[in-house]
Amino acid sequence: MAYASGIFEKNFIEYASYVIRDRAIPELEDGLKPVQRRILHTLMELDDGKMHKVANVVGQCMRYHPHGDASINDALVNLANDDLFIDHQGNFGNALTGDGAAAGRYIECRLLPLAKKVLYSPETTEYVDSYDGRYKEPVVFHAKIPVVVIQGASGIAVGMKTDILPHNFIEVLEAQKAALKGEVTMLYPDFPTGGIIDVSGYEDGCGFVTVRARLDISDPKKVVITELPYGVTSEQMIASIEEADRKGKLHIAKVTDYTTDKANIEIALQRNTYNNDIVDALYAYTKCENKISVNPVVIVDGLPRIMPISEMVAYHARRLVEILTRELEIERDHLTDKLHARTLERIFIEERIYKRIETKKTAEDVVKAVKSGFKGFEAELIRPVDDDDVDRLLKIPIRRISLFDIEKNRKDIEDILADRDKCDYNLAHIVEYATDFLDGIEKDLDKERWGRHSEISSFQALDAKSIAVRNLELRYDESTGYMGTNIKTGEVLMKVSPYDKVFYMKKDGSYRVVNVSEKDFIGTEGLAYWCLGDKETVSQVVFTIIYKEKESKFYFLNRFTISSFTTNKLYSVLPKGNFKLVKLVTFPSAVITAKYKPGYGYRVMEETFRFSDFAVRKTPQTSGYKLITKALAGLTLRQTKEDGSGGQGALFDEEEKNGD
Repeated sequence: MAYASGIFEKNFIEYASYVIRDRAIPELEDGLKPVQRRILHTLMELDDGKMHKVANVVGQCMRYHPHGDASINDALVNLANDDLFIDHQGNFGNALTGDGAAAGRYIECRLLPLAKKVLYSPETTEYVDSYDGRYKEPVVFHAKIPVVVIQGASGIAVGMKTDILPHNFIEVLEAQKAALKGEVTMLYPDFPTGGIIDVSGYEDGCGFVTVRARLDISDPKKVVITELPYGVTSEQMIASIEEADRKGKLHIAKVTDYTTDKANIEIALQRNTYNNDIVDALYAYTKCENKISVNPVVIVDGLPRIMPISEMVAYHARRLVEILTRELEIERDHLTDKLHARTLERIFIEERIYKRIETKKTAEDVVKAVKSGFKGFEAELIRPVDDDDVDRLLKIPIRRISLFDIEKNRKDIEDILADRDKCDYNLAHIVEYATDFLDGIEKDLDKERWGRHSEISSFQALDAKSIAVRNLELRYDESTGYMGTNIKTGEVLMKVSPYDKVFYMKKDGSYRVVNVSEKDFIGTEGLAYWCLGDKETVSQVVFTIIYKEKESKFYFLNRFTISSFTTNKLYSVLPKGNFKLVKLVTFPSAVITAKYKPGYGYRVMEETFRFSDFAVRKTPQTSGYKLITKALAGLTLRQTKEDGSGGQGALFDEEEKNGD
């Protein structure tokens, strides 16, 4: 059993690690999940400037991705719709309406130049064997910009999830340039669907944002939704509006969807209803307002980590300097090799060193003859002549030797030296060079496509409860024991909204707070009191109860308030024991008159008690005051008015009697 448990634990940990690192969570370095990286790698291999069938790209990508074509196709469509690295042609779906893309055999795509500019660097990229060992795929691209911040990411792994919202490309580049100077710039999301966003709770990508649809209310008799909140389709929006209308929260006549490449949902209002009457309700009850929580989890150094957006940008600013430095060093090495080759070629031809090999019989003698021919020219060489240099010189065709242009060779050498000096300058001014690189990317961007779409604003999130209209009749039918808003018989208790709670106390002394429902069985005992079930309302009511002990027939009085309760939990105002509730009132002041039975030897046959004689307790779960211990002939309760000084004035006409 222990052995089996050990296998389970080991396999589960391996599975969880695999899902986290290789399926769901993006790598910070290039902002991509493995399937996205494999798609871009495939497109780089296929890149010839022409469009490729998506089905063909998916098939080629299956050489690297072991999870089937469906996941590759979906990931490719999503990447293409980001318009960052992939150009596309055909029906790739519509994020506004929720329509899916056409089949892969009908749509086409190709790599955008930006992908190679910021991702492609085969000399610095590490490659590993694919899952079947036949091909090589990149471990990670060395991205020069924070891709994960620009296009966002979402994914669910074992025990964790990531939600990173997309940001404006130009703003991210500006923030990265500021980070190169050691400055910190706060970034806020920007959604391709537009909308209005409140970023007061964003907390550098670790909190939440509230997104609202943009409404056109220029016509008082209709509302037009022109921009949708991020992640909400027109179909979902219309469904939420119709649901709110069915529940009586909106008063609309018709909803029409004209959405194409831009959102356009027209809401026609009922007669005598105007758009300023329903705007708040749209935000409160429909998907016109959407709260999005974010959780920026990325893979850093092989481990998942929560990283704020500004920290991601700062990381990529440092990485940009490192990547460009490495690329410049490699370019300088290539220029040095090229300069060495051009110098060797010039000396080899100008000094007719090739003539020395005409009489040599062996390859070894040929190599020695070439190397000896360069003696005396060491000062002009970049490095000593090696066997590879000799091999390259011996492969020069006779035609090139006979047509060798000394002036052109010298011009090539001057150009190479100028390029190498430029590399040295850029290495010495690497931050300035990195800034220029980002400026070059920004210059090539389509400002209309990458301008800010979402308006940053501040608005108070609407609480549906606070704007709910109490227009539902709450009824109680004592004969059936049901209470609710969908009951046609019985007594109307009060007007409520769907978000209200109701406090009720039955004639047997039990009480409860429940949510408003269409139909709820509460019993046939009858109600003694009811009100809205919020604590502020209930706690202001002073209850006075008179109850008697069944065995001794003593009467007790208790005055109390109810300041705490749990919804749907049943309570009782009576203490534990064999007691019966005689009377419950909420009179602020009253007089109780007790008349006793004659023949029991009582000197006093009538007594009065005032409510003011008894203290109000803070909870009903206490023993009451012992009120009457004699045999009663009758008990009368009369409500009185209190004057400003607390004394009692004239009696009310209303009189409650209970003869026992």
